[in-house]
Amino acid sequence: MAVHDHTPHRTGFHLPSWNRASADSLSGSGAVATSATLAAKSAATLRIVTGFVFLWAFLDKTFGWHYATGSGKGWIDGGSPTRGFLKGVSAGPLQSFFHHIAGQGWTDTLFMLALLGIGAALTAGVALRVTAVAGTVLMAMMWAAEWPPAQHLTGGAPSMSSNPIVDYHIVYALAMILFALTAAGATWGLGRIWARLPLVRDHQWLQ
Repeated sequence: MAVHDHTPHRTGFHLPSWNRASADSLSGSGAVATSATLAAKSAATLRIVTGFVFLWAFLDKTFGWHYATGSGKGWIDGGSPTRGFLKGVSAGPLQSFFHHIAGQGWTDTLFMLALLGIGAALTAGVALRVTAVAGTVLMAMMWAAEWPPAQHLTGGAPSMSSNPIVDYHIVYALAMILFALTAAGATWGLGRIWARLPLVRDHQWLQ
């Protein structure tokens, strides 16, 4: 009896080689798009959370919600949002400067406007370039007031500094710079609408 070699027939649908290559390419593009979307949403989440940090500080210091600011000691009650912190500066080369400006009307006003402006801008996702500059200046001033490089305070007590260079002020400043460089306000924010305003379109540093 003769035995015949039969080629098995494959069932199912198979893409030609050029279609398969195209599908692989599209799959790669989809993965990149998905990663970009996740990155944008992650940056937006961090932006909003950072903005809330500043907004909360403004609200607590204004109304004295009994967290960092005691009840009845808010800005609207006549309290000073800068006196306690700046009078307590006890390390670094700018001690006398901070003591001098502590509690002054213009110091309180500028500080509170900075907290409100930075918090609102980050939360809404607008004016992120201006916010990055203003926020970095504010964080640099607060870093200098706490002066992490010092191991001991003026009176000789340990400063309890956890890191002589990088602390949360630096992290906040870098985060704000990142938001500005990546246009993080376009996701879950008003960044696209803000960028289309005539004034902002003519002066891109306002974006």
